[in-house]
Amino acid sequence: MFSIKKSIALAAVFMIGSIAIAQNKIEFSEFDLPNGLHVILHQDNSTPIVAVTISYHVGSKNENPNRTGFAHFFEHLMFEGSDNIPRGQFDKIAMNAGAQINANTSWDRTFYYILLPSNQLELGLWMESERLLHLRIDSTGVETQRRVVKEERKQSYDNRPYGSLIEKTFSTAYKVHPYRWTPIGSAQYIDEATLEEFIEFHSHYYVPENAILSIAGDIDPIQAKALITKYFADIPRGTKEIIRPNIVEPKQVAEVRDTVYDNIQLPAVVQAYHMPAMGTPDYYALSMLTTLLSDGESSRLNKSIVDKQEKALFVGSFPIPLEEPGLFLVFGIVNMGIDPADLENAVDAEIKLAQTEELSDREFEKLRNKVENDFVSRNSTMAGIAESLSDYKMYFGDANLMNTEIQKYLNVTKADIKRVANQYLTKDNRVVLYYLPKKSQ
Repeated sequence: MFSIKKSIALAAVFMIGSIAIAQNKIEFSEFDLPNGLHVILHQDNSTPIVAVTISYHVGSKNENPNRTGFAHFFEHLMFEGSDNIPRGQFDKIAMNAGAQINANTSWDRTFYYILLPSNQLELGLWMESERLLHLRIDSTGVETQRRVVKEERKQSYDNRPYGSLIEKTFSTAYKVHPYRWTPIGSAQYIDEATLEEFIEFHSHYYVPENAILSIAGDIDPIQAKALITKYFADIPRGTKEIIRPNIVEPKQVAEVRDTVYDNIQLPAVVQAYHMPAMGTPDYYALSMLTTLLSDGESSRLNKSIVDKQEKALFVGSFPIPLEEPGLFLVFGIVNMGIDPADLENAVDAEIKLAQTEELSDREFEKLRNKVENDFVSRNSTMAGIAESLSDYKMYFGDANLMNTEIQKYLNVTKADIKRVANQYLTKDNRVVLYYLPKKSQ
């Protein structure tokens, strides 16, 4: 559901230490339809597949605090059917054409994709245009998806060990910003919402000027543009102003601690530090820091706390990149017989090392190699490339960042990593949660 760090192959050969990695530039074209729909096309005729994707710049942060979960609800409702696609047939039509379909929702946007044989491009475009213009929103579909969403919440959040972790962390870390609720939303609010409220939400945000159609794969750009015009050009613009929250979360000035009693066997410790929005220079330095701390078996947290000290079954750091300032999470599951405070102290000690000791040249070179390899390999599919192009355009207004963003990582110095560790990973800038078994309450 969460969409975190998107990157792809680039146009150059970057030399890091003794390793040279050839990276291909992603060529693309883009244009706007008169109704405001932005279109991005990437041609790759190496395999006969095409990804038809559409992103809507609406996520959980756009919701009414008393109606959370709407963006995620529409992730499901958009598969109900349309005026010209009977209920329950959307998936079947796609499957009969050999397609794969899916969607995901974040705090900032909702993303839908159809991966098809390239000779079915027109079908994919028709299907996406149908649910943009003619989505079926009626009491039958809404009641069906109410049940589906509530069941998903039960299975993935309420009844799963540590399932409330992200929800509890964000609700504790944010006091006023709409990031304080997560995309899954509230089952209570979904139950209370009326059919008219769902129709209003769709007409407000699911409009051409709030969307990016991104297509990657085996296409002829001229033919693709003609088909896009055929199916999307006549869709009218929305009639309402798109609401972009402008709430600024106040700076946290003191550590916040809480205890959560969960249906778990082993305790867990969560540390959440406020961090800058994605795309900022310090965001890249913090991303490099998390790779140093927890990416792979040879990472610092794993080697020290899991392997050497045996204080945790697992420990890792996870910066959550968001359009506005997000969170840098450190999460660990305590080993049998270990006090959660011991794990917290061990994590603090590793963070202290990052704050006080200089990286060796060898460790820094290894870190840069790992970051570049990960950057190049993350988007090896047509759906991944289409999504990245869309994300870069939506968040930064520049799809070509997919060809240049790697340099922002490579510009990070050892001093930058040490500096951001000291600047952001401080006790007065964090939330600490202890997850404890209910039987210990």
